[in-house]
Amino acid sequence: MVNITAFKALRPEPQHAKAVASRPYDVLSSKEAKVAAQGNPASFLHITKSEIDLPENTDIHSQEVYDKAKENLTAFISRNLLFRENKPCYYIYRLTMDGRSQAGLVCGSSIDDYENGLIKKHEFTRPEKEQDRINHIKTTGAQTGNVFLAYKNVAEIDQLINKWMAEKNCQYDFVAEDGVQHSIWIVNDDDTIAAITHLFKTLVPATYIADGHHRAASAAKVRGELGEASPENANYFLTTLFPADQLAILDYNRVITDLNGLSGEELLQQLEEKFLVEKEAGLYKPDAAHRFGLYMNNQWYKLTAKEGSYKNDPIGILDISILQENILEPILGIKDQRTDKRIDFVGGIRGLGELETRVNSGEMALAISLYPVSMEQLFAVADSGDVMPPKSTWFEPKLRDGLLTHLID
Repeated sequence: MVNITAFKALRPEPQHAKAVASRPYDVLSSKEAKVAAQGNPASFLHITKSEIDLPENTDIHSQEVYDKAKENLTAFISRNLLFRENKPCYYIYRLTMDGRSQAGLVCGSSIDDYENGLIKKHEFTRPEKEQDRINHIKTTGAQTGNVFLAYKNVAEIDQLINKWMAEKNCQYDFVAEDGVQHSIWIVNDDDTIAAITHLFKTLVPATYIADGHHRAASAAKVRGELGEASPENANYFLTTLFPADQLAILDYNRVITDLNGLSGEELLQQLEEKFLVEKEAGLYKPDAAHRFGLYMNNQWYKLTAKEGSYKNDPIGILDISILQENILEPILGIKDQRTDKRIDFVGGIRGLGELETRVNSGEMALAISLYPVSMEQLFAVADSGDVMPPKSTWFEPKLRDGLLTHLID
């Protein structure tokens, strides 16, 4: 069973919450972050993407960048933009997008649980991305990025959280520029805090990383590097736990630079060995598993995987595995999606129109649209101890940085 803890969040005064809240550091380039923070000295991007306050030619992984993040964090506190809670609390964070809401519990999750496999992973991490967050955490003394965890629903937890939201006033409630509503309640009652801790410790056997593998790995490695000098707070990392039935995974599509020396006609001929190939009149968004959209030369095609062309184990049955085994590697010569420069990834939140645009512009030669992975598939892969192919899941809406920060020193 999992161990979670209440914590003293570093958070904004209510009147500053909307200005402080920023998109996660890893969904913005430095250039995009600079534009997003322009004219807003309260944006938390000054802490998570502090290179925006340094000369453009600054190495974003230099110690100068992490020192600037620490300087900016200290300044936010001295300017009374941020303050630290006076007692450990839990927090309920509700996101509402397109009429659908999901409410999660913000807490500290145990690094011991992460290292012992009670917090389950489904992706590999990249050392350079881990090191970036390790340096950021160690320099600032803060975990600024929230790790998005899912768990299999527990009725008693649902009831307790829903009751608190119904009976208490929320501390923050605003709609961000992308139309997503962010609402946060503070759970500061000692009996309720104890009840929540007990429910997770007795009824939740595991949690699953939905988004934030690098943030979780970095937090664990920071504790390991600090060794005996590690403060108590470093035994936990900043997480938000969502019940699985409230979550939706969006499609995660691909665009590819070339046809690996094939003509369009030759590509379609090779695809027909493993797929039923049909022309579509317009945009094709797959409406079931094992169906794919392919766009090239101003034409969409529907590809349906033939029986016997894929495996039925937790990994082999995934559409992203079918894509890799039957198209990307044998036909297009893309062996490793994580490192091959000929492929790029487009989250479903951007829409299929972006796929068309990138192909029509000549930047890419073809696009492939996929049906989203299900939460059941994610759980099955994580429970098997295996990992999904890269870029398999895209979760929306995303938590904002800056609203709740976990200090480790």
